[in-house]
Amino acid sequence: MRCTSFPAIAAAIVAIPAAHAQEAKAGGQDGNFNLGEIVVTAPRVDGAAIGSATLSSEAIYTFDRNTLDDAANLIPGVNAANTGGSRNERLIYVRGFNRFEVPLSIDGIRVYLPADNRIDFGRFLTPDIAEIQVAKGYVSVLDGPDGMGGAINLVTRKPVRPLEAEVRGTLGLGREGEYQGYNLSGLLGTRHDKWYAQASYARNFQDHWDLAGGFVPTATEDGGHRDLSRTSDWRVNARIGFTPNDSDEYAISYTRQQGSKLAPISTVDPLTSSRFWTWPEWNTDSLYFLSTTALPAGATLKTRVFYNTFYNMLRSFDTRDENSQTLPRAFNSPYWDKGYGASAELGVKPFEGDALAFSAHWRRDQHVEAQQSFPGGVTEPKQEDLEDTFSVAAENKLTLRPGLILTAGFGYDWRNLIKAEEYGAPLGTNPKTTPSRIYDYPMANSSIWNAQGRLDWTSADGGSGLYALISSRGRFPTIFERFSQRFGTSIPNPGLKPERATNYEIGAHRLFGAVRAEAAAFYSDVTDAIVSYPTIGYSCTASTTPGPCAPAALTQSRNLGHGTYYGGELSLEARLGSVLSLGGNYTYTHRDLHDPSNLAFRPTDVPTHKAFVYAEWMPLTRFHVIPSIDIASDRWTVTDIAPIVYYRTGSYANAALRLNYQPSDGLELGLGVRNLFDRNYQLVDGYPEAGRSYFLSARMRY
Repeated sequence: MRCTSFPAIAAAIVAIPAAHAQEAKAGGQDGNFNLGEIVVTAPRVDGAAIGSATLSSEAIYTFDRNTLDDAANLIPGVNAANTGGSRNERLIYVRGFNRFEVPLSIDGIRVYLPADNRIDFGRFLTPDIAEIQVAKGYVSVLDGPDGMGGAINLVTRKPVRPLEAEVRGTLGLGREGEYQGYNLSGLLGTRHDKWYAQASYARNFQDHWDLAGGFVPTATEDGGHRDLSRTSDWRVNARIGFTPNDSDEYAISYTRQQGSKLAPISTVDPLTSSRFWTWPEWNTDSLYFLSTTALPAGATLKTRVFYNTFYNMLRSFDTRDENSQTLPRAFNSPYWDKGYGASAELGVKPFEGDALAFSAHWRRDQHVEAQQSFPGGVTEPKQEDLEDTFSVAAENKLTLRPGLILTAGFGYDWRNLIKAEEYGAPLGTNPKTTPSRIYDYPMANSSIWNAQGRLDWTSADGGSGLYALISSRGRFPTIFERFSQRFGTSIPNPGLKPERATNYEIGAHRLFGAVRAEAAAFYSDVTDAIVSYPTIGYSCTASTTPGPCAPAALTQSRNLGHGTYYGGELSLEARLGSVLSLGGNYTYTHRDLHDPSNLAFRPTDVPTHKAFVYAEWMPLTRFHVIPSIDIASDRWTVTDIAPIVYYRTGSYANAALRLNYQPSDGLELGLGVRNLFDRNYQLVDGYPEAGRSYFLSARMRY
């Protein structure tokens, strides 16, 4: 794979004239694409400060967080993780809830993979993002289905001046100062009285990353450059908007994202048990129209219409060299997915101090797959899954008295399964004597209700606030959870029900002079959690003659799990004069999740304690020193192969340092180091994290 050299990138950066980037002062013109926001209630913060529910583009840049998982890890209540295994995907947990229970959206348009929704958050780039929003515990029913434990929304940028441009470039260096990769982004936009337009581009290339110096080589990893750690991602976004008056806005946007990645193998499991998987294509497109229209009598209508596609190619190879496909373990597995739909939200004001909103959502998801198997390279006929999802909701926001607001919402979601196809010998028949064909799984639909309420109090000056809330929401199981046979080891369960979480929370924020403080305590009751339950079924793969298949120990996805998550969050930010700012946050999370079939089971991937602390010091004009430290206690993980053992791993205290210099208005140069003390640690069994790395950056804004 060829890549652009950093000297060429640097030349492109300095080719743009430097100019001062003014901050927009007009109301509502904050550089965020406001049509694409979701409901979050925590107060926003400015600059590099980190809010309890939002993260600005300035904070993302300052702390050099170029992928979504890395950036979101700065927010209290949110932690990054890694699946390990042959998929080696980057994960995000929100107060203990995983990627299936926390939907991801871009400008309010959900990113959903209809087969299994195994979103790899490391594929989503942040340099052209205006803000990351995270709703925790309370996801408004108006935002659509599946917000069981939270929601993540990426808000893209919108121009606020007649002409604006920005170019960023970052060169990544390894432990020994060698070339490691680069990140490049650019944006060009214009805004006028009645319309605006913008285009942006972001690219991230990682040739490799380095293991820490303390890593002890194993039979499958010799240290230094992490084997099979190359990734490449880019995204373009284009938008044109029409603003006929102060209240109405209509915009059409197009986003194209394309990625490829290798997958490092375990450093502790034997090579014979490893899978050699790569993703040469991880691509998604989204075309969407968003609008807001003021209607008579103070009513407002908001609409969203979208069309998404997703193409994914997974390739499995014979050996770690990944250059041959001749053994039965080798295959090519493409997905051709698309989703399209629309939503509308109508807001009315029945009387003074009361706001009532109604929303309706519909989306259709189509999944198509066709595996090519080896030896022989025979390709299956295409199999299709087709499903509609609907949601209706109402929310009322009533002002009881100045500063005191009661919000209550109710929603109902339902899914209609139209088609679920599989290729092979139909269930219960002998695959050695029954010809393979396309057959249909049994059809089953599902539905779920959602209800929530919250009480918010804010002081007259806005400097203090209290709230209390309760929200009970569910999420639908994926096609994979309902129908996957897991290479012949599982029985499909078409009637699998949605999971549910009832979330309780109290919180407060207050200004103490120059100090801003936020705190929250949360408790979640999880029911109908999906677990893989052992059962007796019939295995036909060992049969050699026609007739009944042999009884065998298999598994089936069932709604038998239950548990509780609880904890607390604390955030502090302080501006001490004009030259020093301090900030930090801390999260405590405790999870009890019970699988009745496995007494040894422990919920993995979430640390009990997590913190982030930083300072920004300006000893000289235009020169900033920004030290920071990521801290996390250990977390549960589990071995990949027998004997299956749960144990705790992953504690770390990663220091970082960034130095920024502004030689002129509009031009900023930086250098920094991540994992300063080269800490060797792993978040999941057999998959160590990156050691020390360096970066050089430049940013020009007009």
